[in-house]
Amino acid sequence: MHSQPSPLGEFDLIDRFFKTRANPLFKNSYLTLKLGIGDDCALINPPVGEEIAVTSDMLVEGRHFFAETDAEQLGHKALAVNLSDLAAMGASPLGFTLAISIPAINEAWLGAFSKGLLDLANQFACPLIGGDTTAGPLTISITAFGSIPSGKAIRRSGAKIDDDIWVSGTLGDARLTLAALRHEIHLTEKALKLVENRMHQPLPRLELGKRLREIASAALDISDGLLGDLRHILRQSEVSAEIVLDQLPKSATLQEQEISIQNLYAASGGDDYELCFTAPESHRANLLKISNEFNLPLTRIGKIVPIQNNTPEIRLFNTDGSIVNETQTAILLKSFNHFAI
Repeated sequence: MHSQPSPLGEFDLIDRFFKTRANPLFKNSYLTLKLGIGDDCALINPPVGEEIAVTSDMLVEGRHFFAETDAEQLGHKALAVNLSDLAAMGASPLGFTLAISIPAINEAWLGAFSKGLLDLANQFACPLIGGDTTAGPLTISITAFGSIPSGKAIRRSGAKIDDDIWVSGTLGDARLTLAALRHEIHLTEKALKLVENRMHQPLPRLELGKRLREIASAALDISDGLLGDLRHILRQSEVSAEIVLDQLPKSATLQEQEISIQNLYAASGGDDYELCFTAPESHRANLLKISNEFNLPLTRIGKIVPIQNNTPEIRLFNTDGSIVNETQTAILLKSFNHFAI
């Protein structure tokens, strides 16, 4: 983000780029907002008979996004990754707070960032209800609040033996985009345009999450790679999984790459923000109806199996039933590490 001189102070910045633009969202919100931006705290009245879900995500320049990332796209993604967490638990958005550290006040950048942020907030009736700003390295931290009928949250700990394992959408396009931007692989301009929004402007699956409340036994959103994230469900549920590698859903653009790249990006690429969930076999027909209703692929990729030796495992299989070799499995099971160099 390039800086430029500006007479704006902290509270002018909040009023101009965030408070004024956020206020119209309140009338569409699912929550009853008693007090929004402008006081020490926001005050909300959660719907009667519902529980509050809270999630936080931080994006750091150079770690989670390139320095030259488009500001409007960055605003969208900063909120989308939090709404994706709400979707995974079946929550409806209530509102969010924003804490942002910026090197200097750049009015053009802030205008674009707040547009991307608040356009997505408006799309899902999720108002900005507070936060903080300060000078420093570009860092964006959002805390989102959601509401779920009491006892209906989809947790990671509910997977049962013989449950099917499903994923929404397609996997690997965000990692494919990153590889192209890093010049690890070559994509034509046309091919890049087909997949780049999966990295820059992911769409949280909030409506799907709500429909899964009565169907899914466990769920999470895919942020650090499918297989790495799936292990969280396995640990919490004390089960293992069998996955058919060739059944991982991939876009036509990813399928143009060699098979080893396809499998690597789909299995462990990260930044997909699709939902991975488990459900009893009895719900297969219902899930296919939901898939058609939302015009969103829902793909069955494996099943939950008993744990052995008290250690959750993911066993990978080929379509013909043969087991994927240990070396390839070890590569595919790696996921994004926020502290790796």
